[in-house]
Amino acid sequence: MWKKIFGGKAQPTKEELANPLFDRINWERLPRHVAIIMDGNGRWAQGRGLVRTAGHKAGVKTLKNVLKTAIDLRLEALTVYAFSTENWKRPRPEVDFLMKLFSDYLIKELEEMNDYNVRIRFIGRKDGMPESLQRQMTAAEELMKDNTGIRFNVAANYGGQDELLRAARSLAQRVAAGELSAADIDEELMEASLDTAGDPPVDLVIRTSGDQRLSNFLLWQSAYAEFYFTDTNWPDFTPACFVDAMVEFAGRDRRFGGLKNT
Repeated sequence: MWKKIFGGKAQPTKEELANPLFDRINWERLPRHVAIIMDGNGRWAQGRGLVRTAGHKAGVKTLKNVLKTAIDLRLEALTVYAFSTENWKRPRPEVDFLMKLFSDYLIKELEEMNDYNVRIRFIGRKDGMPESLQRQMTAAEELMKDNTGIRFNVAANYGGQDELLRAARSLAQRVAAGELSAADIDEELMEASLDTAGDPPVDLVIRTSGDQRLSNFLLWQSAYAEFYFTDTNWPDFTPACFVDAMVEFAGRDRRFGGLKNT
């Protein structure tokens, strides 16, 4: 069983420091919020002569291992791109398989994630998912709403442009209702209207399987994120690969549009 830990940027324990996987970690220069585009499940399967769905099943195992590693590293938030608004264009049997895979994942991992103090949230258009899966999503969020560990955002039926449109409409409705004026709308109000409200900005975006684009993922939140691209397909992305990305991030010079202090 996973063990429950407290959230926040606490100092690493002796056990964590003794983990050889973390030998290269700079604990003072870890990202607060990591986002992952989990790409390459189909390519992984096809390269092994398997059906694409086998790659999706393997990818779920990878996700569990990466989430555990993120928790051991005391990251504040992890957001993963599970199913985009464009993924509905895929063949119906594959879409149906993915919906069942989401459901099975929640059934199998729900209590374990809760024991690990994870706070799960599903971002995107939840109302576009199958009704039974919507109920599971809501139940999972309710179960873990008071947990204080990592914020685990699962982007399902999600598109960054759609999120921005929904936020803009929500703010416009508030203006029309007289709750606020157009001049009141600032960065803080915009961020509070996004699906990731309350989370820190994305510090690092990881994309597996070789492509180098955002694919409509967290467009606002990633404004000053660092990017880490790897040719490794998602099912082969091990905790050691995740640590490689943390090490790379620690060496980046982040100026946020300014100049380095001299």
